[in-house]
Amino acid sequence: MIKNHDRSGWFGASDTYTIMCAGRQTDSFAKWWAQKLGLSHLNFTTAAMAAGTAYEHRILDFMGIRKKDRQIKIRRLKLRVNLDGEDRHTVHEIKTHSADKPFTVSRAYWMQCQVEMFATGKKCVIDAYALLPEDYENYYNPIDPNRLEHFPVEYDKNWIESKYLPELEYFADCLKKKIIPGGR
Repeated sequence: MIKNHDRSGWFGASDTYTIMCAGRQTDSFAKWWAQKLGLSHLNFTTAAMAAGTAYEHRILDFMGIRKKDRQIKIRRLKLRVNLDGEDRHTVHEIKTHSADKPFTVSRAYWMQCQVEMFATGKKCVIDAYALLPEDYENYYNPIDPNRLEHFPVEYDKNWIESKYLPELEYFADCLKKKIIPGGR
């Protein structure tokens, strides 16, 4: 659960898709980069985002996950990874979705888990919970085990070392110099 919404000065695991895939000449990239530089702050939320935040700890509690909301900083890379929950061997990344569509592990979620595994040295599982329309109205509905699915993500050390870390190092350098990353 994100407590501090200031995303300036750091890259999070959820920023990985933007770092790796986003068109750097787009308005959305420019707005994202302005946040990283601390020039703007986005306090955007939707009903789905609010419900996901409200259910996150309840889902972790239901699964018996006690360690929640740990933050890991790797200062030289300007990397700040916020973990939803974890146990001794596994990071648990909670995702909620509308029950009318099946959950799939998107490329962005896969990348997020890769960075969480890099930062912790642990396995990562995406725990996806299907929300019904009434769950958006009442955040205290009981957790239904039949709507909870678990998606283990395999660590790709080669992708981290050969693709992600060079880009993250470049972005960290751009952030330190306060310059806009160009196409590479």
